[in-house]
Amino acid sequence: MPERTVKIASTSGLHARPAAIFSQAASEQSAEVSIEKAGAAAVKASSILMLLTLNADHGDEVTLRAEGEGAEESLDALAALLTKNLDENL
Repeated sequence: MPERTVKIASTSGLHARPAAIFSQAASEQSAEVSIEKAGAAAVKASSILMLLTLNADHGDEVTLRAEGEGAEESLDALAALLTKNLDENL
């Protein structure tokens, strides 16, 4: 199963607006993607409620894993999104 480890660039972490943007993008991917923070269980990346339970802050590293057709492309797109400050206008 392919994976990517990324640092969260958003100043508010993966909360509120960034979590909404990320979960929407994850739900649009062809592969099933999970996200995990060290010391926490992996959660479904397309679930905003589950994303909020990660309590992932600015600068935290998270690991994305994808399964299914288009896994690599899905990981590339979502990893790129996390490297942007989603608190600013895109």
